[in-house]
Amino acid sequence: MFLLFSQNIHWLQKKLIVKSLFITLLIFPLLALSQTNIRLTDKFDFDWKFLLADSATVASAVNYDDSKWENVQLPHDWSVKLPVDKKNGTAMGFLPGGMGWYRKKFSIPNNYKGKKMVIHFDGVYHQSDVYINGKHLGFHPYGYTGFEYDLTPHLNYGGQNTIAVRVDHNKSPSSRWYSGSGIYRHVWLKVTNPVHVATWGTYITTPTISETSADVKITTTIENSSSASGDVQVQNKIINADGKDVVATKSSFSVEQGKKGMVEQSMRVQNPKLWSIETPYLYTMETTVKRNGKTIDQYRTSFGVRSIRFDPDKGFFLNGKNLKMKGFCIHQDAGSLGTAVPDDSYLRRLKIIKEYGVNAIRCSHNPPSPEFLDMCDSLGFVVIDEAFDKWRGFGYYSKYFDEWWQKDMDAMLHRDRNHPSIVLWSIGNETGEQNSRTDEGTKRAIMLRDYVHKLDPTRLVTAAIMPGNISSRIYNTNGFTEALDVVGYNYQEPWLARDKKMFPNRIMYIAEAFPYYSGRQNSIRDYNPSNPWFYVVENDYVFGEFLWTGIDYLGESSGWPSTGWPTGFFNDCMFEKPTGAFHRSVWNKEPMVRVAVADQSLDIDPGKDHWSSPFMAAHWNFPKYEGHIIEVRTTSNCDSVELSVNTNNLGKRKTADYINNTIVWYVPYKAGKILAKGYNNGKEVAQFELKTSGKPSKILVLPDKQELNANGEDLSHITIQLTDENGVVVPDADQNITVEFTGSGRLLGLDNGDLRKDIYGGNSVKTYFGKALATVQASRTKGDIQIKVSSAGLPASFITLKANGILKNGKNQTQYAF
Repeated sequence: MFLLFSQNIHWLQKKLIVKSLFITLLIFPLLALSQTNIRLTDKFDFDWKFLLADSATVASAVNYDDSKWENVQLPHDWSVKLPVDKKNGTAMGFLPGGMGWYRKKFSIPNNYKGKKMVIHFDGVYHQSDVYINGKHLGFHPYGYTGFEYDLTPHLNYGGQNTIAVRVDHNKSPSSRWYSGSGIYRHVWLKVTNPVHVATWGTYITTPTISETSADVKITTTIENSSSASGDVQVQNKIINADGKDVVATKSSFSVEQGKKGMVEQSMRVQNPKLWSIETPYLYTMETTVKRNGKTIDQYRTSFGVRSIRFDPDKGFFLNGKNLKMKGFCIHQDAGSLGTAVPDDSYLRRLKIIKEYGVNAIRCSHNPPSPEFLDMCDSLGFVVIDEAFDKWRGFGYYSKYFDEWWQKDMDAMLHRDRNHPSIVLWSIGNETGEQNSRTDEGTKRAIMLRDYVHKLDPTRLVTAAIMPGNISSRIYNTNGFTEALDVVGYNYQEPWLARDKKMFPNRIMYIAEAFPYYSGRQNSIRDYNPSNPWFYVVENDYVFGEFLWTGIDYLGESSGWPSTGWPTGFFNDCMFEKPTGAFHRSVWNKEPMVRVAVADQSLDIDPGKDHWSSPFMAAHWNFPKYEGHIIEVRTTSNCDSVELSVNTNNLGKRKTADYINNTIVWYVPYKAGKILAKGYNNGKEVAQFELKTSGKPSKILVLPDKQELNANGEDLSHITIQLTDENGVVVPDADQNITVEFTGSGRLLGLDNGDLRKDIYGGNSVKTYFGKALATVQASRTKGDIQIKVSSAGLPASFITLKANGILKNGKNQTQYAF
């Protein structure tokens, strides 16, 4: 299976689009469009008004008074900043839903008559109604797919216009996890000529790839919204990463008035650079549309050349090389930011887990934001893109499934089918239909599978199967799993060998794996400390695993007071936990060793038992155990580890003599320093130490960026640590910190990584193991951001961030380097 993929407007290219929606009453920057006569895509995130209201409120009228509404910027999640309350239930992490209204006023000059104007929503949770100047444009129930409406017939040119959006999340919770509430992804205002490339209108594949060439096939969909049929010329040109032209082709065809037409073209790239996890090389496809010799549209698409293949015996192959997927399942929230996650926050998260050793992501259990997938393309992850959790048997979407499944599959597949990162489509997770005693569930799986194959025959289709005992594994007898191209197993690794014998041609992987314990035949509850990863390593036919879950997330709480799922390897601040040491050791080639103390009295949120692990802490502050024997664990990918406490050398031990790359030591505790050294072939290649801290003396403030773009979006993630006078983090004397600042920015979120909290808003939080994280966002005004972090009894710390515009071609740009 040889493939070439693209993404309509790569995320880095989106950042280079003109961003000029920076005034409350938008005066649209139309001169550039009218002069060059091509498309304009503007981010429509700024200067919205918001009201959390009951269902009786009607705010769609043009003359509705919204002057007292809250000013908000998108993405926006109203639920995460509201108080936690037991009555709201575990699924939403005890956070509420509600009914929300959004309004935005803007003006369009007269010279835009004759253009087509569309508003595009990347995601609204959920059951949204959109109005323009009082006119109802449509209803969209699903919270995880993009949609758009044509504004053209309803606009007041030369005057003011009002967009109103009603979001109904009164019946909350509506997902099994924290979904958030509101317009939580970007909104775009798109202006084109009436004849233009349709939304998600490019589709690129390659029938063959060799060492010397790749045959490129592109299908371009042209939409004719004009008043006349006519011929158009479509030129597609491939540009390499250095900006140099590679190859181009032209075709002419006719598009009828009010309809869409498609043109297929082929090109050949000589000596293509392949997209891979190590070198995620991306080309650009530039589509130019002309009519009567005049350019009327231009559409740029990022794409990567790569091949994928699944083998029932040998697993997954990328560009002909066998690859084990080292995967995280990831929900889309980001702690105190809720589901309104800025691009910078996703980028930070992905960079952290890439360094950790992750090469694969399962989007659980919904299509992610388009920017998230663009980042996966650019950073080098393989991705399973998932359409749904349940189908008809659970949640609010159940009542919409029959009417809307095809529309939502269209939205996911057309938007995402050109990403080089995506290697599998998932049509569902733990659906009740898997155990149907009739053929209803199997028919539904076949219906979804066949629809995916129709729209994108280049990838296989999977779904994740929930566990059960032998007698209840009806999915193996009712035809459900046989309807899938690839079967994903949730927490069933001990049964993989049995199923392989029963179904030798089945392609299989662990769609959800326990992070620490393994299960056993006929029961997932065994608490066997041998990690599930070894099922992947020891069986060629198991092509990978996706841990549940890589990162802590809100919702799906095991009970009060925890607001979420706390058993990931990274907390919601993206601070790595000691439990992450094993997978770092087996997923990362860099020599490493880590030290942790096992102590069941630690103040740690346990979560659900089988997803948890023995409590561990990576510090050396245990005064209550002075003179006592404590359990110390060193995890390493080195062949041996030497351990010492102060001047007491405890010797060297072989890693292979212990399970999970983890040597268990019993050590007499003494304050000072514990040091582990890792050795390969007798040579020291890694070390890790923990020091006993004194009392809190300082507040250390560590921003990941000190210079921001004054674009209203750029973030600085500021790690805050309580340290002693020597700079050692104090892990056992947590206290409240307060973050205050002035200048050209705002505090977007403040978190400590502990999900047991009663509110996610505000500017004060108690540190957890001596740490917290402040997320600061630049405004659209250049200037300094002065930040003060204070805590009782400690000298305050101050830091200044610079919010400066990076100018390119006279426009405010956001630029990232990987």
